[in-house]
Amino acid sequence: MAVPTSYQDFTETLTSATPPTDWPDALKAMWLAATDNWEASHDIAQDMFNETGSWIHAYLHRVEGDKFNAGYWYRKAGKPFPNISLEQELQEITTNLLER
Repeated sequence: MAVPTSYQDFTETLTSATPPTDWPDALKAMWLAATDNWEASHDIAQDMFNETGSWIHAYLHRVEGDKFNAGYWYRKAGKPFPNISLEQELQEITTNLLER
């Protein structure tokens, strides 16, 4: 399956059993996060040694409710701790990935 071109296209894939295997890891991690598979998403994010991986990692710890750990990862990502909902941040990260 081709990489979606919009967030709406991305959300339409969430009914599948798994994310497409040919997607970039970051997008797979966000798909897993969007389908409440925190552990699998975290496994991908913690193996991404860049700002994108840190941003996803931060978001996941925010989902978990661990503000201290999330704060560390937001700093590693060069991002401020967000004042938006988790749903808005999921869309923001995913849209950022799709626009690359």
